[in-house]
Amino acid sequence: MSEWQKTDWRKKPRVQMPDYGDTDALHAVEAQLSKYPPLVFAGEARRLKKHLGAAGRGDAFLLQGGDCAESFEQFSADSIRDTFKVMLQMAMVLTHGAKVPVIKVGRMAGQFAKPRSAPTEMVDGIELPSYRGDIINELAFTPEARRPDPAKMLQAYTQAAATLNLLRAFSTGGYADVNQVHAWTLGFTESKKAEAYREVANRISDTLDFMKAAGVTQDTAHTLQSVEFYTSHESLLLEYEEALTRRDSTSGNWLAGSGHLIWIGDRTRQPDGAHVEFCRGVLNPIGLKCGPTMTSDDLKLLMERLNPQNEPGRLTLIARFGAGKVGEHLPRLIKTVREEGAEVVWVCDPMHGNTIKSTTGYKTRPFDSVLREVREFFAVHASEGTVPGGVHFEMTGQDVTECTGGVQAVSEEDLSDRYHTACDPRLNASQSLELAFLVAEELSSLRAARLDRAAG
Repeated sequence: MSEWQKTDWRKKPRVQMPDYGDTDALHAVEAQLSKYPPLVFAGEARRLKKHLGAAGRGDAFLLQGGDCAESFEQFSADSIRDTFKVMLQMAMVLTHGAKVPVIKVGRMAGQFAKPRSAPTEMVDGIELPSYRGDIINELAFTPEARRPDPAKMLQAYTQAAATLNLLRAFSTGGYADVNQVHAWTLGFTESKKAEAYREVANRISDTLDFMKAAGVTQDTAHTLQSVEFYTSHESLLLEYEEALTRRDSTSGNWLAGSGHLIWIGDRTRQPDGAHVEFCRGVLNPIGLKCGPTMTSDDLKLLMERLNPQNEPGRLTLIARFGAGKVGEHLPRLIKTVREEGAEVVWVCDPMHGNTIKSTTGYKTRPFDSVLREVREFFAVHASEGTVPGGVHFEMTGQDVTECTGGVQAVSEEDLSDRYHTACDPRLNASQSLELAFLVAEELSSLRAARLDRAAG
């Protein structure tokens, strides 16, 4: 069998990718990108894989969150900071509930491309190509804007590099100080509507006070003021991915240099397709979205293709079924994994199966439906005796009104106030933190049940 090459995907059927009219311009962009430094490094990807292996065993928990699709127009240092900030808050609350380390992975610095349900869309009798994310074309409904432009890959790279630079500074420069993060969370629980979460926040305060009294401070423990933060995105635009793929000098293996973790979407997981072919050859941790149409046979084949060595932390299965459907689909996939003896990390994506159109015409996601799917995910794993390894949210640190419900009680009539997403609706900062408190309750209950079983 010949060695895998980063161009092998080009021989496979491709879906959800643009057809660039100007191939000379495309080749010029690919050549330029191939000379740029990778955005992430092999040692970081290996470290994340090790952490994910722990999550698969129940010794860590994955928090993956960020934008539906990153925007060129809305790009700013403040938006990066605000999303990073709320993810730190969520991670602290989840750590308290799970009593294990929380792996923080942002849908950031690369989440520019989006799969679409149809290649074209019709507005007022005019049909144009669908918007596929800023790395490919533009949202404006004109023939010029919707034409795929390969030069946008260069802008995406520049924005991703700037985002990563700021994230690394925030992670190690003191912004992630644990006491400061908790002070932000206390601000959330001061609201009368959030008083249900105040008891947990107070218990975290007591823990921090104890640590301080015991002499564990920022001066004595560097880990109190820095965090490990990783990036992820859907590996959709394979010309971009290939151009940033590099040979790791340490192991000789190939690294997808565009992000630490890349995932394959529910629409691009054809076992013999281009996206699976590309992802199977890189050393990065790989995510695989599993929707209601995922069959046991396909899952077996995909696990063999993507993780033939059955390496812990290599493959994360991201379940996305919709509230009320988890019990129908997740147990059969768990059975398949168990029969194969496969090492996987089970993660819940409660966003993509719960998108509805509001009475006011906006695409939205009800907070209660998101929470229901999370609870069903935990309930199935408790019943099956398997490990729920993480959660995957589309969210932002901004005060948007895109998902209904939560303590802020965003109504369908409120959606027009601050509806900024170019694609799918995101949880806002308050909804994200509230969800973290509720997931922490599930993790705490799960931990208590495990301790009871161990004692019995």
